[in-house]
Amino acid sequence: MIELERADSVAREAAILVGVLLPKQDSRPNHGSNHPLDELEGLARTAGARVVGRLTQKRETPSVATYLGKGKVQELKLLAAAHDADIVIFDNDLSPSQTRNLERELELKVLDRTELILDIFASRAQTYEARLAVELAQLEYSLPRLKRMWTHLSRLKMGIGMRGPGEKQLEVDRRLVEKRIHDLRSELDGVHRRKERQVAARRSHRTVSLVGYTNAGKSTLLNRLTGAAEKAEDKLFATLDTRTRRWFLPGWGPVLISDTVGFIRDLPHSLIASFKATLEEARQANLLLHVADASDLEAYQQISAVYDVLKEIGIEEKDTLLLLNKVDQLGSPGVAGRAQLDGLLNRYPSAIPISAHKGHGLDQLAHAVSDALSRSFLELDVETGVDNGKLQAFLAANGEIFSTNYDTADRVVIHCRLPEHLVAKVREQSGLVREHTPPLTTTAENCSPNNATENGATHHGNGTPASTQGQQEPHNEREDVA
Repeated sequence: MIELERADSVAREAAILVGVLLPKQDSRPNHGSNHPLDELEGLARTAGARVVGRLTQKRETPSVATYLGKGKVQELKLLAAAHDADIVIFDNDLSPSQTRNLERELELKVLDRTELILDIFASRAQTYEARLAVELAQLEYSLPRLKRMWTHLSRLKMGIGMRGPGEKQLEVDRRLVEKRIHDLRSELDGVHRRKERQVAARRSHRTVSLVGYTNAGKSTLLNRLTGAAEKAEDKLFATLDTRTRRWFLPGWGPVLISDTVGFIRDLPHSLIASFKATLEEARQANLLLHVADASDLEAYQQISAVYDVLKEIGIEEKDTLLLLNKVDQLGSPGVAGRAQLDGLLNRYPSAIPISAHKGHGLDQLAHAVSDALSRSFLELDVETGVDNGKLQAFLAANGEIFSTNYDTADRVVIHCRLPEHLVAKVREQSGLVREHTPPLTTTAENCSPNNATENGATHHGNGTPASTQGQQEPHNEREDVA
């Protein structure tokens, strides 16, 4: 059993926040943010920590040993002592050696941004799937850092070839962690396959998925549109599990709308991979609703961060409507004013201003969603090589696949429905595209005069009219797909 002190929650601990501003970060457009560590403080408070101080430094490159410069490390040590801090949290990703060196200098526990986010996810995970995903991400993060976690054990020198108990225990733990990672990946693969089947079973319905920065108001919007009573809090990562509800869309009918886990700047890659099953709803949706907090002073950066995550999970090409939420809060103390909304609409002219809390703009949203779902879809046959997995994955993620036929040993024909604007992307990926033509159900024998009825209907050899048999074809085709 591996019990690591570092995995303990930061709840109720006094924390010093530290940020190293590198040229790329320092040059980001500033639209009124009060402090570069505001978001980190929100994360720390969400984790239950008590923020007692802040420290920032501008550097061209991080220090290889401690990320901060030597002088700043000493200043940080004095600041932590003055506030009786229990923990130091960096707004950067630290290497195992940097964390180890800082803990040695400061004599305090040091967390980086990724470890803090993992701590929050661990405290919020409720379902079996979410707990598996968080545990996997935590273990993958901890594996290269195990040596740091065993520094309290001695390494006795007992002659050539003999090593101390700390080193032996480290190797045992490494093997245990690697085995647990393997087991978790296998379990999550099974969860993902079940999730794929569940989502595929809903293909008779149009599906819409809410995506966006954490705390942008996705759950509130889900409740407002569907009349649900899902938990909606003014906290980061209040939702980790996908919730799907029925939304009656005026002029269209019922559609399924899903609320997914929120994104954040520099979201750990391992966490995105671990939550693959949770994000399956967004991958398979016909339309994405990108909910952004228009009142947040960092709205521009948050919108960009969400698009980065969508690109990483391979669904940046999906039809997306940008919703500028919380317009009712514009001009309140500590938030953006009307000028920011005007700037956002200037940059994103198709965006829709709404207030999920007050219900403003929802009629315009409903019309826009109806129009988006009604956009031109083409039913196509796409021919490509059987080894072109990239194109096949693209079609599965962005369209609706009805059947897959292997004509020869090295060629496959995929019958699918795809948004018209993506056809060029298919051709770029070595796909031969042609309009789908249903297979003929009549033969020369069927069309002979002997098989014609008085009213002109064509009969098959068994005496059943072709029109009667043809009525079953769409049903059989759907069954084959399922």
